[in-house]
Amino acid sequence: MSDLTARVESALDQIRPYLQADGGNVSLVEITDDHIVKLELHGACKSCSMSMMTMKAGIEESIKRIAPEIKSVEAINLAIV
Repeated sequence: MSDLTARVESALDQIRPYLQADGGNVSLVEITDDHIVKLELHGACKSCSMSMMTMKAGIEESIKRIAPEIKSVEAINLAIV
């Protein structure tokens, strides 16, 4: 596991309890060569109307705090409602 992957996983571990409290979760799918994090949302996070805000304000912010070289965070399965 690369240092970058470890830092992204650490950031996700910090935010996971909040997601799980609302019936959701998130897993890292990949980090692209151009530093874009691809995530898969699970449970309530996948279809929640607040998922996009959670992605930007919560998950992306947490990841960029620990891994500032990350350019953006995308959910591969976000269902816009």
